Amino acid sequence: MSAGTEVSPVSAPLLQVKGLKKHFPIRGGLLRRVVDHVHAVDGVSFDMQPGETLGLVGESGCGKSTTGRCVLRLIEPTAGQVLFEGRDVGAMTPQQLRGMTRDMQIIFQDPFASLNPRMTVAAIVGEGLVIHQLAKGPREIEDRVVQLLQTVGLSPDHMRRFPHEFSGGQRQRIGIARALALNPKLLVCDEAVSALDVSIQAQVINLLEDLREQFNLSYIFIAHDLSVVEHISHRVAVMYLGRIVELAPSRALYASPRHPYTEALLSAVPIPDPTVKRPRIVLEGDVPSPIHPPSGCHFHPRCPRAQAQCRTEAPVLRELAPGHRAACHFPN
Repeated sequence: MSAGTEVSPVSAPLLQVKGLKKHFPIRGGLLRRVVDHVHAVDGVSFDMQPGETLGLVGESGCGKSTTGRCVLRLIEPTAGQVLFEGRDVGAMTPQQLRGMTRDMQIIFQDPFASLNPRMTVAAIVGEGLVIHQLAKGPREIEDRVVQLLQTVGLSPDHMRRFPHEFSGGQRQRIGIARALALNPKLLVCDEAVSALDVSIQAQVINLLEDLREQFNLSYIFIAHDLSVVEHISHRVAVMYLGRIVELAPSRALYASPRHPYTEALLSAVPIPDPTVKRPRIVLEGDVPSPIHPPSGCHFHPRCPRAQAQCRTEAPVLRELAPGHRAACHFPN
């Protein structure tokens, strides 16, 4: 099964996110009291099937990374519910959460900052095996580390080296090996290729695709590059100012976007064929502040189709075609 093809819901969802919100407090004054909140995530809901890749896209500051980290409970949500294999992640005790981290891992954006510069590759990749007691003795840990390095395309000889001795692409492969060490079911890829050169991006994307098929992994693939997301994702969720405005199978979303914000994003994606001309949609104004988001539809101040209803009533994410949902009062 190739990316871009919707995963059939033949089993119970692996992940269910319901009404997820995260509001960061703003403190001010002499006593550092809470004076306002940043509405980073403002009511996000979606499901994921085993083996599915969900692309999460949008402008910087729209809440993509915060959503991914709330799913893993690296950040405590303000409201909402996250169910992983039917278990409520928010209600877990620290001990239960520690056990669940074996099934849910993250690959960070910066492959250098996310690796401890004082640890060897063997110690970095094998750390999870030691913490969760998944290997018996140093020999078994070393054998497992060698296997993981070979899985991500690195040599066993790299075990004794330190992160600064590797290129950006190699460091990201080390991060992927570390995430795979615990045999997870879900990986949150938080801008996992955005810090890499374009040629290296393609290599890492292909590696992630191969690993998904080999280990039946599910990915939440967070990115701002829509062309990368199109290649790897089965479905794509477009976020704007803390909300999902469109959610659809990858091919359907790129072929016929229904929300005006998605249209504008796709109009900015370069087309390799110079003979193909596509009109560029330029949105007027700036992204509103997440501290005081607009009433009604958050997109209405910049939307070319906005009407009176958009200013007062927030649209719900409703199905416009099979599997294709958009939060718009006047969709295409």
